[in-house]
Amino acid sequence: MYLEDIKQANDIKKTDPAALNELAAEIRDFLIKTISVTGGHLGSNLGAVELTMALHLTLDLPNDKIIWDVGHQSYTHKILTGRREGFVHLRQYGGMSGFPKTGESECDAFDTGHSSTSISAGLGLVKARDLKNEERTVVSVIGDGSLTGGMAYEALNNASRIDTNFIIVLNDNEMSISENVGGMSKYLNSIRTSEKYLNLRDGIYYSLAGKSKKADELVEKIRKTKRTLKSMVVPGMFFEDMGITYLGPVDGHDIKAMVKAFNEAKKVRGAVIVHVLTQKGKGYEPAIKHPARFHGTEPFEIESGIPAHPRTTPNYTDIFSTVMCKLGERDENVVAITAAMPDGTGLKRFRNMYPDRFFDVGIAEEHAVTFAAGLAAGGMKPVVAVYSSFLQRGYDQIIHDVCLDKLPVVFAIDRAGLVGSDGETHQGIFDLSYLSSIPDITVMAPKNLWELSDMMKFAVAYGGPCAIRYPRGNAYTGLKDHRAKIEYGRSEPIYEEQEILLYAAGSMVKTAEAVREELKTAGYSCSLTNARFVKPLDREYILEACKKHHLIVTMEENVLSGGFGEHVSSLIEEEGLSDKVRILHIAIPDTYVEHGSVDILKKMIGLDTESITAKILDIAGKPHIVPIGERA
Repeated sequence: MYLEDIKQANDIKKTDPAALNELAAEIRDFLIKTISVTGGHLGSNLGAVELTMALHLTLDLPNDKIIWDVGHQSYTHKILTGRREGFVHLRQYGGMSGFPKTGESECDAFDTGHSSTSISAGLGLVKARDLKNEERTVVSVIGDGSLTGGMAYEALNNASRIDTNFIIVLNDNEMSISENVGGMSKYLNSIRTSEKYLNLRDGIYYSLAGKSKKADELVEKIRKTKRTLKSMVVPGMFFEDMGITYLGPVDGHDIKAMVKAFNEAKKVRGAVIVHVLTQKGKGYEPAIKHPARFHGTEPFEIESGIPAHPRTTPNYTDIFSTVMCKLGERDENVVAITAAMPDGTGLKRFRNMYPDRFFDVGIAEEHAVTFAAGLAAGGMKPVVAVYSSFLQRGYDQIIHDVCLDKLPVVFAIDRAGLVGSDGETHQGIFDLSYLSSIPDITVMAPKNLWELSDMMKFAVAYGGPCAIRYPRGNAYTGLKDHRAKIEYGRSEPIYEEQEILLYAAGSMVKTAEAVREELKTAGYSCSLTNARFVKPLDREYILEACKKHHLIVTMEENVLSGGFGEHVSSLIEEEGLSDKVRILHIAIPDTYVEHGSVDILKKMIGLDTESITAKILDIAGKPHIVPIGERA
């Protein structure tokens, strides 16, 4: 096996060129077998095998730098830099990340995880290289999906002004290869990147530019003539008109062709785009037929592609999907918006039923939010379905375009809280903090599947900005008998006793149930209340609870800073009750949470039943707690 000879960066260059296609097949086989066990991003990685090999054959790592946009297509890069053995524990706690990590390998140039950032980061590395007079090639690899993000165009606008080499690889897995255009492009590319062409072009431009008014006019005429001629035969004129050289399209599964294109791109003085056409899921038929399912997959059976552990209970995304379809049926003003995630957010069924009221804006969360604001201003009832960590990108738009005008936009925030194996960039642990800092927004969190349904109906009917955050995974089916009508800003007491109050938000209600049982066993009287609303707080309930309990434990699957618990503490302190009642905050510490299973992560950060119970017992047993009967 040729794959066994790859021990470290640049080892691929020792491979016999005639064996490179066989190496590519071995890599694909390894990825399919490994990810079928661990889960991970399969389709994107299968499509980028030859592309990654060609880059490694062309570049000298780690001196040269590759920035992978998002980074979920970096598995082959990890293999070629000596990390094949790490795939045994891919995306597991303490194991290898599914994304590039500078702390994991010096061959990873930049930590990524969100879309459309690679060109900006690459341009920064280019400028740093030039300022330090270093010699290295910098390459940003961005997919056609990521190129829908506005940040990519902001970076391209700046990249067009540089006069030093910067390579941008556009990994396009949507377009088919056109032989006629491709053949002409190969011919033009070889001319435009030949030494004679480059010397002639640079000699004319740089010798005439700025010399005189007539010289500048001549330079501009040359440029216009060049653009006019190329627009008739060369694709990518959008980039050319920006001032970025365009090469391609190149067959993304032809290693020899890509190596040639990358070597030609290295000659260009300025930013250059190499347009590479690939097939997502190449080499594995189920991934080709079902690209969405195999974008990020759980363990599966290789022969069929069927999940190894199929779900038997609905998750929160399923519940949201069903409710959206019912809301769409009842109200023709309900519309749905997603940022390139119709499957992941559960809007696929709504799209099929109401195609005219469904909008996929691409990977453009900022646009999604303001677009929703415009729809709301026009009399519609927009629901923006988005993952928690991705909504962070639209924070400014939520403030200025939605909440400032109090527009009735509903944010259905999936993957809130710990999401597990995707790690730091995907954990949805900040939304309660950043949303509750905004005036005029209502923030809710359901305890179970029925409450998510009720909250969605409430939010659509409310008439103002609303956010509902719910976790990844199976929907909780406990507390079915506790389904009090949702009243604006009011909590839901579930068990009312004394001594200790567990005041939990959303997913932590389930954990609070288990903690309460442990505390009862230890001899404590313990109340449990479902907060429901993180904003506005239920002031009346909280102040009344201070009279009945000597310890209030706030519980949230969000960072402590700026979260639910801190808001409860602020209220109690403002009312002068902080000397009457003790507050314990159960929340995620001030840190980035790495990848791993949610259960393991909760245990590591103290958010599991055992850890929470221990913290409460430690405080509840201390003598400075004033017994209820002895209070003033």
